[in-house]
Amino acid sequence: MRVPAVLMRGGTSRGLFFHDRDLPSEKALRDAFILAAYGSPDADRRQVDGIGGATSSTSKVAVISDGSHQGVDVLYEFGQVSIDHALIDRRGNCGNLSSGVGPFAVDEGLVEPTEPVTRVRILNVNTGKVIVAHVPTSNGRFDPAGDFALPGVPGTGSRIRLDYEDPAGAVTGALLPTGSPKDELTVPELGTIPVSIVDAANPLLFVPWDALGLKGTETPDEIDSDPALLARIEAVRSHGAVLAGITETPEEATARTPSVPKLTFVGTPRDYLLTDGALQSGEGTTVRAAMMSMGRVHRSYALTGGICTAVAAGIPATLVAEAAGGASGDCLIGHPAGVLPLSADVRQEGDGWRVASVTGYRTARRLMEGTVLVPGRWVDSRLDVVKR
Repeated sequence: MRVPAVLMRGGTSRGLFFHDRDLPSEKALRDAFILAAYGSPDADRRQVDGIGGATSSTSKVAVISDGSHQGVDVLYEFGQVSIDHALIDRRGNCGNLSSGVGPFAVDEGLVEPTEPVTRVRILNVNTGKVIVAHVPTSNGRFDPAGDFALPGVPGTGSRIRLDYEDPAGAVTGALLPTGSPKDELTVPELGTIPVSIVDAANPLLFVPWDALGLKGTETPDEIDSDPALLARIEAVRSHGAVLAGITETPEEATARTPSVPKLTFVGTPRDYLLTDGALQSGEGTTVRAAMMSMGRVHRSYALTGGICTAVAAGIPATLVAEAAGGASGDCLIGHPAGVLPLSADVRQEGDGWRVASVTGYRTARRLMEGTVLVPGRWVDSRLDVVKR
């Protein structure tokens, strides 16, 4: 099979962007093709026989189509391509990859470009939520050059503004899926620990660092290299998925929804080493956080995760607000690669809360364009698996 595609970096993520019209219309065949293209499943987690980057951040896919019939410019479907399983998880969205959708739409002629900025309204079909991208544009195309630095990405690029409109309840239908800002979660062989489950752009399961015996100064490699710890983390995440109403059993959460909820460690500000070896002072942050992504620590911080964290910081009694020393929608998230500043418009309405919008900034770049080649028999070898 030969399918046109564009390889793009969006924020700290990377993936293939396809036009919906170019992919097989039948879902199982489409998934089998994408898995084969990425080199998944690969028990060695290298994706050496495909374009996957062997990390959750570089094993993602975006499918784009015209959205005029739904009152937006483009429709965007996100897929988290599993590295070691025949699975494409579409239960949530990726904020980083979302930052590539506007530039893709401009360069592919899906919107009428305006200078110096093209406004692109995007409907993420995974969550049913609208994202408005403000895309730097020059000579009718996306202009990637600029002086905006994004922690986790070398160099600089043009700043893409992303407005997430009404992001609450993106997956579960509720900002606080349990109805409470903080809960007690019981996990066999671990005990009962405090958690907060918040769903804004993506559902996050917030857990204190010390609940799993961590200090909050650990590097991603230190956590990822401890199989027993990773197993405990997944046990907490999978039981949290049941508490959030995302799955009926922990086993289903592990097998079918590894991308949501995303377990996120959170605690008070502290000094720690960044992934580049530099010292990050706790004084420059509101909270110290790190999130899990497909069973490994995210090397920076997912934008949807940042949106959810900023929203949680604005709701009193969540673990995030407590770690921040009080509720505020302004949040400086100290993560493994640096600091992510976000501001959420969180308002109390009656007995509940409303999130009008959250704004974040990213960079993006078109890396390669061409044709993805996959032998038909390789697609067939995955077809039976994805149909199960």
